[in-house]
Amino acid sequence: MSVSAPAVVRGDGTTTASRVRSRWRRSRGPLLILGLLVIGALLALLPTPRTSNRALAPDNPGATGGRAVAQILQHQGVQVQQVTTRAAAIEAATSGSTLLVIGDANLTQDDVAALAASAADLVLVDLDWSTDQFIPGVQPGWGTSTPSTRTASCAESDASAAGTITARRWLWVDPATAARTCFPDPSDPTSATVAVLDGTRDVTVLADGYPLRNDALVEAGNAAFALRVLGHHDHLVWFVPTAGAPAPAGGLSMWDLMPPWVLAATLQLAVVGLAAAFWRGRRLGPVVSEQLPVVVPSAETTRGRARLYRRSRAYGRAAAALRAGTALRFGARLGLPRSATGPDLADAVARATGRPVEQVSALLYGPPPTNDQGLVNLAHELDRLESEGHRS
Repeated sequence: MSVSAPAVVRGDGTTTASRVRSRWRRSRGPLLILGLLVIGALLALLPTPRTSNRALAPDNPGATGGRAVAQILQHQGVQVQQVTTRAAAIEAATSGSTLLVIGDANLTQDDVAALAASAADLVLVDLDWSTDQFIPGVQPGWGTSTPSTRTASCAESDASAAGTITARRWLWVDPATAARTCFPDPSDPTSATVAVLDGTRDVTVLADGYPLRNDALVEAGNAAFALRVLGHHDHLVWFVPTAGAPAPAGGLSMWDLMPPWVLAATLQLAVVGLAAAFWRGRRLGPVVSEQLPVVVPSAETTRGRARLYRRSRAYGRAAAALRAGTALRFGARLGLPRSATGPDLADAVARATGRPVEQVSALLYGPPPTNDQGLVNLAHELDRLESEGHRS
């Protein structure tokens, strides 16, 4: 039977094992933080695909995204370039390329004018107020909650190749327009799903982005139509306007010159630093709630938002807000459901006020004003329309 050697005890009463345990207790906190930093840095260096959840974005793999179309086009040799600012879109969209614009909710009047002057072929999807500024005589129309299958019924090559598509929205088309229209509503000859205007460059307006979605490519001829419309040229600029993303004043910023993992590593360092501060910081007890010294009236918020709209010249958004409020109040007063379509609401308001239905439709769903006076006149007309409805 072997006997282990006794531990060597120093004059302070410690042994080698006790000193090791003491050093470990003192250093385990910093070592843990250092280990987390190293792991975070290694994870940041790993190449990960960048994705988003924005509707019809080429990096959105979800049901409402457009990643499937973008990847198929890339496999066919088309360079797909995603941009989020007007300046980047104008710079990238040169002659001999295609510029795809997804929605106009985050665009101003100046943005629309600059895009309309682009030399590239334009494909415009899900426009709400700027449709007629790209193709005169075409306006956004009504929609349905579920997609329907529509037949081309036109001589347009892209539409004829697809045969049928599925969509949920329509366009109102002036019979005098120079544009060719496809996929109409059989019950309304002034409707269409696609409008195409030929010239020095082609302009295609698609009422609904549903045919481009990942979950809709297998339906009808959606895939054929999307690939033909977007694949005319070897360079496709995919513009998804982003609110609050102004173009840079000039030159590249410091972050533009750094590798993409630097920002992620910086954020992780900040999180670890906050965790360490919370761990080692002094606890001051529970948070004591107190009443705010100032209560902001709702009227102040309304005036503030109005000033922001006026400063950015967002006549379309301001007009849309006025019209939406009028339509909501009329719908509640006339007992219409929230799912009522535009034509149904226009008919009900026309009966309640005695005005022609065309005049009511123009007030509620007409083109947006382009200046302050036009917006003021629209507000007065909507107010007068509501007063007539209240008297009926």
